[in-house]
Amino acid sequence: MLARLPQAAGRVACLATSLALPLAAQAQIRNAPAPRALEFAAYIFAAANVCGYRIGTEEFDALLEKQNVRAADVSPRGPFGGRVQTMFALMSNQMQLNRETACIAVAGEYGPEGSISKNVLLPAPPSEAPAAGASPGETKPGEVKPAQ
Repeated sequence: MLARLPQAAGRVACLATSLALPLAAQAQIRNAPAPRALEFAAYIFAAANVCGYRIGTEEFDALLEKQNVRAADVSPRGPFGGRVQTMFALMSNQMQLNRETACIAVAGEYGPEGSISKNVLLPAPPSEAPAAGASPGETKPGEVKPAQ
């Protein structure tokens, strides 16, 4: 009978603590996302990093929601961001080894014509960089160089 007394006291203390916590603090405690959801987020982030794609925010968020995850959970400062960053580093390194093939494969899965989901990864906006092979002071045919 004396052995049950400390257990009962512990239960009462636990109950009192949970009742004393505000509802907002209790609502923040939740289960970790499925490993597959974290892998998916890392994969999309790695593809954007290695291949230069932009992430279609609405489509990305919708796919995460289907897996009961919010984008804020998997962002670098989110509660599971550390896990995603570890997977992201590994996936980025692996994609970089065979960049061209990896980028084509990812675009086929999640690009504008994706076989898994469309418009999660979008083409990078055109850059304003000079044409390949042209030096900064060189003019293109038909282009007038300003007087100096």
